[in-house]
Parts: sequence; structure tokens; C-alpha cells
Amino acid sequence: MRATEREQFILEEAVRFFAEHGFEGQTRELAKRIGITHSAIYRHFPSKEALIERVYEHVYLSRWDEAWAGLITDRSRPLEGRLTEFYLQYVNRVFHYDWVRIFVFSGLKAFDITPRYLDIVRQQIIEPACLELRHELGLPGADETPLTERETELFWGLHGRIFYLAIRRFVYSTPTPVSLDDIVRDGVKSFMLGGPEVAKAIVQAKA
Repeated sequence: MRATEREQFILEEAVRFFAEHGFEGQTRELAKRIGITHSAIYRHFPSKEALIERVYEHVYLSRWDEAWAGLITDRSRPLEGRLTEFYLQYVNRVFHYDWVRIFVFSGLKAFDITPRYLDIVRQQIIEPACLELRHELGLPGADETPLTERETELFWGLHGRIFYLAIRRFVYSTPTPVSLDDIVRDGVKSFMLGGPEVAKAIVQAKA
């Protein structure tokens, strides 16, 4: 096996290993599991932290679609349609055993995978969606009235509602619908039935 192939093999096995055991899992156990020497791992990854960083890049950054930011801000379409399409794509891209479990383990052990990833969600999805909702409602922009924590929490609530399906499926191992498309559509629609009025009240009280 060539060096690049061995490195990719170790990385993919590390993803599976950490998804099952969390980041408390030792690289010595990983090496034993995949049938290589412990030192072989460190010929490709200088430390456990370096291996975890590559896991982050492989599992999270590679599955993030940079086009999602443009989708959220595409004012040629109603916001409900944009949010629905984003979450349909998002569920398809991230609702996987390895992705979800590593995400949860990272948060529990204070590794920075979770906050770094959520910062991307905040910057490219949550805050832009808040501003798009303001625009759709004819409310002041952020230059006139800065975004409030209450507004962003509305959208985090929608995001959390959808992501909780993944928690139920891959962490709690409880039944969830096989197809999530209608569940996603229902979630966005219910948000749009009440969220805009709440957001309007928040912004008008702040202005």
C-alpha cells in the first residue's frame, strides 16, 4: 500500500473508531483494530490532535456545501422555499452515523470540532436567514438595527428541531421516519407560520 493510500486508510478507520468510542479512544487501540503498529499511525499523523484535525476536515468541511450560503440569500425565491431546500440538502449530506456521533462526542469532550462547525452554521446560515426574514417582512437591516440574540435563537430552534432527528436516530437509536423530506418541510412550514410574527415583535421592540 502506498503512503497516500495508507494515510487515507488510517483516516477512514479513525473516523469509524472515534464515531464508536469517542475521542477517549486511544490510538493504540485504533492501530490494533486495523492491524498496524502504533508507530505507523504517527508516521502519517504526528499526534492524536493532528489526526482529529484531519477527521474534522474529512467529515465536516468536506460535506459543507459553499453554495448553501448563496441559497439562503437568493431573494428571487420566498424564504420558506430557500430554507426548505437548504434543510433537505443538509439532511441528506450530514445525517450519517459517523458525522452525528463524532459531533456529539466532540461537544462532550470539549474538542473544538463542534464550536468551529457551529460557527460556520451561524455565519453562513443562521445570521443571514435572520436578515432575509427581516427583508421579507420589510423590517430594518442590521446596519440600522443590529441582530438580536432572540432573533438568532429563533433560527437555532428550527435548526435544532431538524438536527434532533439525527440525535434520535444515531445517538438514542430510537425510531425515526425512513424518509425525512416531509418532516423537514413540515418543520420549516410550522416555523414560518409563527416565527415571522415573533421576529417582527422582537425587531420592532428593539428599534
